[in-house]
Amino acid sequence: MFEPVIAPSGTLLGLLQRGRGDGTLHALAAPRPEALAALDECVTRDPRQDWQVENRSLYYARLYLDLDGPLGAIEAHLFGVDDLVDEEDHRTGLALSVLGHLASYGRDDALMLLRRYAASGANWAWALDELALRDDDEGLRSLADPVLARFPETADGGARLAAAVRDAYEPRPWSLWEELPQYGQRLRAARQQGSFDRWQRQLNPSGPRPGWGVRAVFDWAADGLRRGTPLHVPAARCLAAVAAPEDRPEILAAAAGALGEAARATALHHLVLAEPENPAVLDLIEAAGDEPAVAAYERMGGPAALERARLWVHRPDALGAAAAALLAARGGADDAGLVLGALRNTVRGSGPDSARLFTLVDGAGRLGIGCAAPVLRHVYRETSSSHLRGRAARALAGTDPAFGAGFAVECLWDCEETTREVAARHAETADARVAPRLRRLAADPAEEEDVQSAVRSRITPESAV
Repeated sequence: MFEPVIAPSGTLLGLLQRGRGDGTLHALAAPRPEALAALDECVTRDPRQDWQVENRSLYYARLYLDLDGPLGAIEAHLFGVDDLVDEEDHRTGLALSVLGHLASYGRDDALMLLRRYAASGANWAWALDELALRDDDEGLRSLADPVLARFPETADGGARLAAAVRDAYEPRPWSLWEELPQYGQRLRAARQQGSFDRWQRQLNPSGPRPGWGVRAVFDWAADGLRRGTPLHVPAARCLAAVAAPEDRPEILAAAAGALGEAARATALHHLVLAEPENPAVLDLIEAAGDEPAVAAYERMGGPAALERARLWVHRPDALGAAAAALLAARGGADDAGLVLGALRNTVRGSGPDSARLFTLVDGAGRLGIGCAAPVLRHVYRETSSSHLRGRAARALAGTDPAFGAGFAVECLWDCEETTREVAARHAETADARVAPRLRRLAADPAEEEDVQSAVRSRITPESAV
C-alpha cells in the first residue's frame, strides 16, 4: 500500500486527512468545489497511519452529506484498473465504509455503488458486509448469483467458499442465500465444512505438551525464532507452569544468554513476573538492552522497576524510552518533571507522530502537568494520528483551562468517537456552535452510545435551552 502524503496541518486537506473537527468546519466555509476535491482525495487515498484502528468513515460520510457531495470520485476509485491488480482490503476499505454510512443515511446512490462493487469488485466481501447491515433482503438476494459465481463447483472452489462463509463478519447474506433452492445444499455444506475446519484446528494444536520441562520450552522458543515467529512471550507463560525451584539456576543462565537468544528472551519475560523485585533481573535487562529485554522490562511496574526507571529515563535508547513510559503510566507526582522532559524531548527528536508519545501524553494528563499544555497543544495540532490527537485532547482536558472554550469545541466534529465524547463533556456552551452540535449528535442514529450518553449529560430539552 502507498504511504499517504499528509498535507500541512494548516491546510484544508491536512485538516481533513487528520480527521480534525476543524476540517469539517473549514470545509463547510470553503468554496464547495475545493472542499469536495479535498474530501475525495482523503477517501480515495486513505490518509490513516493505521487503517485498522483509526476512524474516518463516519467523519467523511457526514461531510459528504453536509456538502451534498456526488460520489463520482469514489466510483472511479472503486472500479478503476487498480482494482484488477490490487486485491488488498485497505485500498478500497475506507471508500466502502463511507458508502456504507451514506447508505444508512438514505443515500440510494451509495447503496447502488455498494451493490455493484459487491457483484464485481476485488474487495467484494467488505462491500457485502456493509450491505448486510443496510440493504433489504431483496437487494441481498440479488447478489447471490454474481457472488457465488466466484466459487466454481470444484474442490478448490468449495474450499474457498467454505472459507468465505466461515470468515464473513456478517452472516446475514449467506443465511438468506442458503434459503434459495438452487444454492441451499451447497451453502449448507460450506458452512459445515467451515465448522469442521475450526474443530480440526482445535483438535490438532501445535505447541507445548504435558510433560515438557524447562529445556523443552527453550527449544520450542528457539524453533519459533528459526521459523521467523518469536514465541518468547507464550514460552514464558509455559515456563511459569513447568519451572521448579531447582530449575532457577538454568533459567538465570538462560537470561544471561548462555542458551541463545530465544532462551534469553523467554527467561527474561519469565523472571520479570516471577521475581519483579529482584535487582539482578533488572541488571540482566540493562546488560542485554535489546528489543526482547526492553519488552520484558515493559511488563514490570513495581517499586524496583520504577526506581530503575528514574535512573534510565535519561538514556537515549529504547530502554530510556521504556523507562519514561513506565513513569508516565505508574509514576507519582514527583516524577512529573521527568515525564515532561521525556515528552518534550520525544516531540523535538521524533516529531508529533512518534509511537512513544501515546503513553507520555497519557502520563501528562494523568499527572495533571499544567506546564505540558503547550506541547500537548502542538501534538494535538500536528499529529496525523487521530488516536494520538484524542489522547492529547483528554490530557488537555485535565491540564489546560482554555480547553473547554478552545479545542473542545472543534472536537465535537472529530473523527474519533472517544474524542467527541471528551468534547461533549467539556465544550463550553457559551460558543454558539456547541448546543446545536450537541443536539445533532444526540439525534444521529449513527453516533456511538458513549458519545450520546455524554451529550445527554450536558443538554436539556430544547425548549429549556
